[in-house]
Amino acid sequence: MSAPGRPGHLPGAMKRRAARLIGTALVAAVLAGCGNGGGASSTPPSPVAMTDEAVGHYCGMNLYEHIGPKGQILLRDRDVPVWFSTIREVFAYTILPEEPKAILAIYVQDMGRADPDGNPPADAWIDARTAHYLIESNAVGGMGAPDALPFARLEDARAYAERYGGRIVDFKDMPEDYILRTPELSPSAGREPVGAPS
Repeated sequence: MSAPGRPGHLPGAMKRRAARLIGTALVAAVLAGCGNGGGASSTPPSPVAMTDEAVGHYCGMNLYEHIGPKGQILLRDRDVPVWFSTIREVFAYTILPEEPKAILAIYVQDMGRADPDGNPPADAWIDARTAHYLIESNAVGGMGAPDALPFARLEDARAYAERYGGRIVDFKDMPEDYILRTPELSPSAGREPVGAPS
């Protein structure tokens, strides 16, 4: 009694299995197409070298006109980085709702490698998400205002904190009120341009 029904079920079972396999393959293909550049790799793109044409996203000024660390954000749908004259601007871009959120990578310059004038070398880009930041210090950054100073090494951040004061936070712990607070554009007493600790 069961034998006559079995041949009729076999093609249906095969069809369902084939449909599941095709569906799985389609999902895998879609997922492989997502991410950076349509490849399957999740490796973020490398930082871009800063040129004379690099202009700050918010200030509209050439980055070389400012001392201190700069930032860059690489977006999925844009061929050139979004440049920043200050580190606080980098963080502002990530939280302001009107800014694009298709972020592939965020880089900042390591102040642990800065020269005595407060300028990191051209190859001092580090992943912003793994950096340590000195905030609320007496150091004046690129726009003539207090800024967050990024460091690859915690010991370098501590050395700056001994000289300039302030506290050290990680990317995820950066206070929103510090980022969005209106900066003091005229340095007050006790503030000094950022530079390598002596």
